[in-house]
Amino acid sequence: MRRSLLLALLCVSGCTGCVSLPVIVPDLARPAVPAVQLEGSRGPLTAAQSKAVLARLAARGEPTDIFARHLALEEAIVGSPLTAGNRVTLLKDGPATYRAMLAAIEAATDHVHMETYILDDDEIGQRFAQAFIAKQRAGVQVRLMRDSAGTISTPATFFQPLADAGVQIVEFNPLNPLKAHDDWELNQRDHRKLLVVDGRVAFLGGINISSVYSGGSFSQGSRLRPGGGPAWRDTDLQLEGPVVAELQKLFLAAWAAQKGPVPTSTGLFPPPERAGHQVVRAIGSSPDEPFSLIYATLLSAIGSAETSVQITNAYFAPDPQLLAALEAAVARGVEVRLILPSQTDSWLIFHTGRGFYERLLRAGVKIFERRGVILHSKTVLIDGVWATVGSTNLDWRSFLHNHELNAVVLGAEFGAQLQAMFDADLAGSDAITLEAWTRRPLDLRIKEMFARLWEYWL
Repeated sequence: MRRSLLLALLCVSGCTGCVSLPVIVPDLARPAVPAVQLEGSRGPLTAAQSKAVLARLAARGEPTDIFARHLALEEAIVGSPLTAGNRVTLLKDGPATYRAMLAAIEAATDHVHMETYILDDDEIGQRFAQAFIAKQRAGVQVRLMRDSAGTISTPATFFQPLADAGVQIVEFNPLNPLKAHDDWELNQRDHRKLLVVDGRVAFLGGINISSVYSGGSFSQGSRLRPGGGPAWRDTDLQLEGPVVAELQKLFLAAWAAQKGPVPTSTGLFPPPERAGHQVVRAIGSSPDEPFSLIYATLLSAIGSAETSVQITNAYFAPDPQLLAALEAAVARGVEVRLILPSQTDSWLIFHTGRGFYERLLRAGVKIFERRGVILHSKTVLIDGVWATVGSTNLDWRSFLHNHELNAVVLGAEFGAQLQAMFDADLAGSDAITLEAWTRRPLDLRIKEMFARLWEYWL
């Protein structure tokens, strides 16, 4: 069972309101905002330098107006800087991601910060636990923030050796109100997946710490994970450069909000260094804010698309504004393609999403279902030059109730990498046609109708 489904059952059992849904994004038709200013390893770039960087990015990609129309608005919405001089490595699936993460932990000299939704007591979880203990004993301070609902099945005996070794552990928003750090909000969960090492390298995306991710999804021989069952298909990023400081700030803010011990290290923010030439923005969302920052910038980016919108997402339960944005994009000639799961760990969210297929197909949106794996990726590529990878699903839970984390990467170079990954997933997917979908059996329609009753909570 998907852990959020269990949480939904708990929330609904105590809910007496919840009749209407709030407006979760502002009016995007804002007045003119200042030009985008980038930050590099030596601080803010001049207006002329920033304009030159964006011009180079635009010149290398497809014909698009997304930089001019969207980025200044994104900056006004989000507030976090657009940073230049980063290196971004695209990581496919658990094995590659875990290798890179464990290598970074092994090389740590000052601190290791991990924020995760799920941390299972299994082979993968134990590998990370032993890596944390080893670094802590070597004098590297390890701080671990784990969501209370996401780790509900992880026994206390898993965390005790970590604590005994000196690892600082914070339980995000404990399910037990007697352990709550502040105002108790059962439904608010930390869905972020973030690892920051020495303030110089960071990892984010959709991958939790669990053996379900221990199989690959692209090579035929590795699709079954050890122990049986289909492999989980996911995507993460390894980031180096000035953007790591922004991710560190997000971790430390969440750590402080959960009353974690005050860090005393002087190495949390080492002098920024240029690590590459990628332009990246870190975006964190929280239900404490008036609206989801990630969702607002995604709507604006889709609204600014000129040629293509390509989305891969694990849990798809769009609200009316997102549906309208996708339909409007198709109406103005943009190709919109969605890769969604053909099988899932959440029966309700799976059928909720399918309940929107007919409307989207009639509007001209192209839908594909990834076969042979459990699709868990959360990626978007717009016009081949605006890309985001992170933890955010396209459902009500991510938009309203979860703390989420995404990175936006600009430029055709990274866009081509994400495009190649999208194409590989597309080759492993089945197209859903309107003709075939309107002939689906009655039992599927009934499941969709039932599941839609739960979409707010999933």
